[in-house]
Amino acid sequence: MTDTKHSPGAAAADRVLIFDTTLRDGEQSPGATMTHEEKLEIAALLDEMGVDIIEAGFPIASIGDFEAVAAISRVAKSATICGLARANPTDIDRAWEAVRHAPKGRIHTFIGTSPTHRDITHLDKDAMADRIHETVTHARNLTDDVQWSPMDATRTERDYLCRVVEIAIKAGATTINIPDTVGYTAPKESAELIAMLIDRVPGADEITFATHCHNDLGMATANALAAVEAGARQIECTINGLGERAGNTALEEVVMALKVRGDIMPFTTGIDTRRIMAASRLVSAVSGFPVQYNKAIVGKNAFAHESGIHQDGVLKNAETFEIMRPEDIGLNATNLVLGKHSGRAALRAKLAELGYEMSDNQLGDVFVRFKALADRKKEVYDEDLIALMTESATDHAHDHIRVKHLKVVCGTEAPQSADLTLTIGEEERQIATTGDGPVDAAFNAIKQIYPHEARLQLYQVHAVTEGTDAQATVSVRLEEDGRIATGQSSDTDTVVASVKAYVNALNRLLVRRQKTRPADEAAPTAP
Repeated sequence: MTDTKHSPGAAAADRVLIFDTTLRDGEQSPGATMTHEEKLEIAALLDEMGVDIIEAGFPIASIGDFEAVAAISRVAKSATICGLARANPTDIDRAWEAVRHAPKGRIHTFIGTSPTHRDITHLDKDAMADRIHETVTHARNLTDDVQWSPMDATRTERDYLCRVVEIAIKAGATTINIPDTVGYTAPKESAELIAMLIDRVPGADEITFATHCHNDLGMATANALAAVEAGARQIECTINGLGERAGNTALEEVVMALKVRGDIMPFTTGIDTRRIMAASRLVSAVSGFPVQYNKAIVGKNAFAHESGIHQDGVLKNAETFEIMRPEDIGLNATNLVLGKHSGRAALRAKLAELGYEMSDNQLGDVFVRFKALADRKKEVYDEDLIALMTESATDHAHDHIRVKHLKVVCGTEAPQSADLTLTIGEEERQIATTGDGPVDAAFNAIKQIYPHEARLQLYQVHAVTEGTDAQATVSVRLEEDGRIATGQSSDTDTVVASVKAYVNALNRLLVRRQKTRPADEAAPTAP
């Protein structure tokens, strides 16, 4: 461990705070727009699993963002709820208005301090220093929990970075976050930067240093852990590493790294790691971003062993090739099969093993879907249930566009056709079209029923399980005027799944249209 004095702030020397920004930085990932209800569901799970600070959104960005942050603040139980704000009083006031009803509310204000960002803001060093002092002071007059970030800190001149960090501390910031905004730094630099600030900046021992890393060079987790070894006591991260470009530091990676390697990193978090898989699946479902199979900790292959030597070793002693237990992250170790004769109790027990807890009403809805699936499949595996819960995670009942009926004709003889009925609001619309295959025909039908200019960027199909009766999970990505939305759906009928995924993406695009205002599109990127 790096030999440096610590920055304890509000946390004990060995306690690392987990600051989750899935709902803010994660949602900035192109196509990852979340609805109001989905944000509330994710926030509730993050709160339950022990996340210390939830950055719930960017309240000034839109009415929708403000309302989501305010709603999360009102229902929060244990977590501090944080709102992001640029370095101006209007942003800061709006952030405080959103989080002030939380049991613990935080304002997170930022400004880009690197030469590139100073050029963008047309502020010289002195003018920016004055702006930092004024805005942090303004935030501190509203709350005693203020976080400040020098955006693009890793490309900011070291002397100037020390100067502005000192100004922010004197103005009342209680947490100083050091963002690697463009994923530029490396572990050695990350540690040296935190150690340098703690050593050189007056008052550094009275506040908490945080690290916020992006994964552009694949080093976000390593950079975050290196910063902790050097004295940072807050890690900013997202579930599944969701975020702009290559994403953010993944919560599950840093939390499990600290848990597994406590021998060389003697730090603890307050995270209930048994909720990690549930959080991963929920975020994947509502964002429409599938988790890559070989993703660390939560990927489908993370605990899979195909090599004969590995299989033999794991059967004799799991520790031979596994450094953590599947159950440590809430992953069911068995794969018991359900079928059409299985009852509610068996379904509830199996879903609980998979990390899904639900009320009787929720179970009733899922049970109906399960029975319908079991009638089409001989055996329903864990992966089928996860796909079923992914479908249930988003409330399609309130979607503006819904699939009512689909019939396709396909085969070797053209033309292939689709007869589709959609419900648009309260109105049903039907049309029959042709295309180059049933999927193309069905997509053509959607475009004719609901004309739009969105361009199909991605169409991807994969089987949930083996066998000809396997469910297909389809991902669709649409782009319109720079806005991107991703939809996902599963069904034993690939064409049905395709149409539902397309409609899901289109509904998300409508939400993104409503959330985006012309004034906000030109706003600077957040840390």
